[in-house]
Amino acid sequence: MRLPTTDSDSDKAARADLETIYRAAVAAVDPARLVGRAMDGGCLGAEHVPDLIAGASRVWMLAVGKAAAPMAREIERRIGDKLADAIAVIPKVSPATTEPALILKTKVRVLASSHPVPDESSEAAAHAACEMLHGAAANDLVIVALSGGASAMFTWPAEGIALADKIAVNQALLKAGASIRELNVVRKHLSAVKGGRLIRHCGGARVLGLILSDVPGNDLATIGSGLTAGDWSSFGDAVAVMKRRGIWGRAPESVRAYLERAMAGETDATVKCNDPILERVTNVIIGDGEVALEGAERAATALGYHPDRYNEMRGEANDVGAAIAKSLCEVRRERVCAMASGEPVVTVRGGGRGGRAQQCALAAAIELSEIGPGRRITALFAGTDGIDGPTDAAGAFASPGTVADGDRAGVSAATALIRNDSYNFFKAAGGLFVTGPTGTNVSDIFVGLVNY
Repeated sequence: MRLPTTDSDSDKAARADLETIYRAAVAAVDPARLVGRAMDGGCLGAEHVPDLIAGASRVWMLAVGKAAAPMAREIERRIGDKLADAIAVIPKVSPATTEPALILKTKVRVLASSHPVPDESSEAAAHAACEMLHGAAANDLVIVALSGGASAMFTWPAEGIALADKIAVNQALLKAGASIRELNVVRKHLSAVKGGRLIRHCGGARVLGLILSDVPGNDLATIGSGLTAGDWSSFGDAVAVMKRRGIWGRAPESVRAYLERAMAGETDATVKCNDPILERVTNVIIGDGEVALEGAERAATALGYHPDRYNEMRGEANDVGAAIAKSLCEVRRERVCAMASGEPVVTVRGGGRGGRAQQCALAAAIELSEIGPGRRITALFAGTDGIDGPTDAAGAFASPGTVADGDRAGVSAATALIRNDSYNFFKAAGGLFVTGPTGTNVSDIFVGLVNY
């Protein structure tokens, strides 16, 4: 005789389905596959890429970001002997750090760099890459493969700014809940290579940017702080961000002095969108959060769910999580799979441990416990890179019973939310989602199953 399904069995099955859908989303943005498609001219904006490669005397390659290793591997495989020199700047947490054989040939130098806060390795990587690119000439092609994390991993402070001072500004902005766009407006204006300045190091060669976007809306000037893109923002915008986030008055003197000189026209500006140098640049978005959601939709449909895309996740994680929970409680159809991508922000007010996906999940769990008790709802909030904040978790699961799970484990959801201690809450309550680094990154995703 078949035993009846319990709530616990149902929750386990829902989590298994959520993991299947998440992994399908990550697989859809596999960096090597997307690079290969672009190099074949098979995605929007890449129609002339095969001709650019064929017409180059030599090809130089720089890959930077969380997906640098697989992107570099595929580029090297396809370019072959025409590859003159190459550097892949990978995260220190990447398995490629200890397994350089993941890069196919010795032409690719593998440099490990820091994320999310830059350090000396980030500066060393930028110096090494620019030194390499100075060997390029007008009849060559420079391929710059960018993915999430590039801003922190590729750092060369502007003249007169110490690395420690730039790091201090970066950390203050992160704690103040600055958006990725705000962060990168400041980063590029304190940099010698961002805001299109990297192009000036390429010896007049043509530049091809192959970009895996972790930025909602795919703003080229924001992804990786716009290493190969024109900049729409100004030094004044950078100052405005710092004032709006309340860190201008306590920023290092070298930073404030530099930006004040810059606004007076005493330093070189970033590359503006009408600069003739951009005529030699082709940037192609090879994948983004929408591509990941397409993969999630296919997996959800195969599992018998009805996909329903929500609006982009933006704003404070507490608000995002609560709003999504309310929407899930309003669903009346059977077997619905809701999903969204985006990058919420967390204004850090406590001394706990966590990340924006886990903070979203905790806020959603609290809302579900109040308005959705007894409902069959299970949600997953996770980073597509497999890393949520400075933790070993990709994200966390939330359901109407999550708060009670915490109570039984002796941890308070409300207190954890205030203290920004979502990781320790979910570790005790049993809701952490741990995958390890995925090797790709296209922002965070949310997947919720209702009436399963």
